[in-house]
Amino acid sequence: MVKAKTFVNMASEPDPVSPDNERKSGLYVHIPFCRSKCPYCGFASVASSKLKERWLNAFIKEIISSKGKFKDFDSLYLGGGTPTFLDAGDLETIMTCLFNFFHFSEDSEITIEANPCDLTSKKIEKLKELGINRVSIGIQSFDDSTLSFLGRLHTAGEAQNALDGLKSAGFENIGMDLIYGLKDQTIKVWSNTLKRALEFQPEHISCYQLTFEKGTPFWSQKEKGQLMPLEEAEEGDFFLATADILKANGYIHYEVSNFARGKNFYSRHNRKYWQHIPYLGLGPSAHSFYGSSRWYNVKSVRKYCELLEKGESPIEAREDLTQEQLRIEKICLGSRTMDGFDLDLIPDTPQHIKTLSNLIKSDFLRVKNNRVIPTLKGFMVADYISFCFSE
Repeated sequence: MVKAKTFVNMASEPDPVSPDNERKSGLYVHIPFCRSKCPYCGFASVASSKLKERWLNAFIKEIISSKGKFKDFDSLYLGGGTPTFLDAGDLETIMTCLFNFFHFSEDSEITIEANPCDLTSKKIEKLKELGINRVSIGIQSFDDSTLSFLGRLHTAGEAQNALDGLKSAGFENIGMDLIYGLKDQTIKVWSNTLKRALEFQPEHISCYQLTFEKGTPFWSQKEKGQLMPLEEAEEGDFFLATADILKANGYIHYEVSNFARGKNFYSRHNRKYWQHIPYLGLGPSAHSFYGSSRWYNVKSVRKYCELLEKGESPIEAREDLTQEQLRIEKICLGSRTMDGFDLDLIPDTPQHIKTLSNLIKSDFLRVKNNRVIPTLKGFMVADYISFCFSE
């Protein structure tokens, strides 16, 4: 097996964060409703509330049928869709059922995704009352013309009001989502967006490059030549500018797209995905993972409801991963985080040893404490690194 001492690297980056000592599971809830469908969104959601009551009844059935399959949870993530699109009563019903049927640690991280236009003062107070302690808010931009292009319903002013409201209500863990790589956007314009975001000092910032998901309006526009994705060199420029600006303002770049204002503000729930810690997913399209098994629910809200109403499972497919698949996944996921992956995951062959050595010399990876750690340059090719170490 390759030995870490063979690749001593005295790079000045901080030590990687140690994996969580606890191995408690995470619970994800997919709430598939939105006020409108953004033209870039490929997630399973519907711009309607017609099936809301039927979905809620079916969802409660899934909660009951899932009891006992997982033990303690220390994270709950309400995603979608737009969870805050639901009214206060529905959110209370969901939270009450979840806490009645599952056990959560006292220090659990409880996150809800939110859109600014949903965050009235009453809704914010209700979130606080329900025990939610982390809000991930879809800002995307502080420019009204950009928001219009993205199909967002809120304005920059509403985004500011929502952030101010969360702070005033005492929320101490606020995450902000932003999108770059838009039509005619320059590094300067994007830098100004980041600086605007930093004025609010969010505890967490996620910066995503605009992607073109098949089946979305933006995909169709790209196929017609009406919208063009960034060139590879431009992608790199935006990525590096983002990392530089946020690092200079005290944020830790702990995952390719994610930055936190301290280790205690890393997304505990999302780290479970990256570290192969078990998680249970409830709701349409939700994925689950345990041991070497992964399964996911049907995407259609209507089909999801029909199955549970008949007393049947909403699971669409299940996969038992081989040891080789698990190894490659651990490398792939680890390459996206500053935790990296275990050196022992790399096969002890001359070819792989040479590949690792070359990636270190080229400043894509470093080895420290028997961990293979991606550099900032390595983050830019994270999806490629796992292919380098395939059998």
